[in-house]
Amino acid sequence: MSMVLVTGGSGYVGTRLIAALLRDGHQVRATVRSLASESDVRTAVRLGNADDGGLELVAADLTADEGWSAAAAGCEEIYLVATPIPAAQPGDPDELSVQAREGTLRALRAARDAGARRVVLTSSFVAVGYTPKPGGEYTEADWTDPDMPGLAPYSRSKVIAERAAWDFIEKEGGRTELVVVNRTFITGPTLTTHVRSTLPLIKAMLDGTMRVAPRQRVGVADVRDVADLHIRAMATPEAAGKRYLALADGPTISFLEMALILRERLGALAERVPTEEAPGEEPARLIIHKRPRQAGARLATAARRNHDRGDRREPARSRTSGPSPIADPAGTRHLCVTSSAT
Repeated sequence: MSMVLVTGGSGYVGTRLIAALLRDGHQVRATVRSLASESDVRTAVRLGNADDGGLELVAADLTADEGWSAAAAGCEEIYLVATPIPAAQPGDPDELSVQAREGTLRALRAARDAGARRVVLTSSFVAVGYTPKPGGEYTEADWTDPDMPGLAPYSRSKVIAERAAWDFIEKEGGRTELVVVNRTFITGPTLTTHVRSTLPLIKAMLDGTMRVAPRQRVGVADVRDVADLHIRAMATPEAAGKRYLALADGPTISFLEMALILRERLGALAERVPTEEAPGEEPARLIIHKRPRQAGARLATAARRNHDRGDRREPARSRTSGPSPIADPAGTRHLCVTSSAT
């Protein structure tokens, strides 16, 4: 097998994806912003029941040109997982959008110039369903309006970055194909000791920092299934040119429901989760339609088979030593997808 590139190799999804690819027999090159994190990434991958002997780590930052050509060289399959996530929302709403757009294009140019067969880009439901619509029902054909008043800078950046990716592939992508995974709220056990992505919200529930739950409904997806879906999106020929929404079976849930599931599943470890919602109106209705078509049905079936994969046999770990075993609020790892051509 040829070398596979994963960007954002030190992250919540990135480490899971690397481990899954290594277990499948791939040689993996992964980008990190600094090689100082190499030891942490290798430890995380081993916790994912993978041999890190097939892993190469290289330094490349989305905000700079250096390192991207070398990172993509010789890679026919590239997973663009990395995204700029600020510690706090920037004052200038355009700042993060510019970083996300330029970083995505920087990586895509490197992929095209390296002759990559396909790129799988990690996007988000925030690029799909954050513009209110009557009935609150969304499919992968929907797009969030980046100019919607009140849209958070991070959400706006995801829309702009994904739009830029599709435009680039259409006009300048050459033979390189693009598939996008629009993940919903990611849950499930982390392989790293860093609290990133969606995990700060779960941590805030568990440590009592969050006194009341935000009034919002979300779709959820287990991080292991999100990683698996990326691999299936890369391998399925008819997935090219499509977006895939990733979410667990069942209806969307509120953050209060999520907190109460944590309390039920984790017992004393979750005794400080919020038991009330913030004052205000009822959370807006949210329905994310699951309409598998041919490619989507294949990917969904493959993800369900993931129950029998090695990553289901990870040893239990204490919350106080090593990565935290964050529970799956959905109570299921079944992954459903919908798909559409852009």
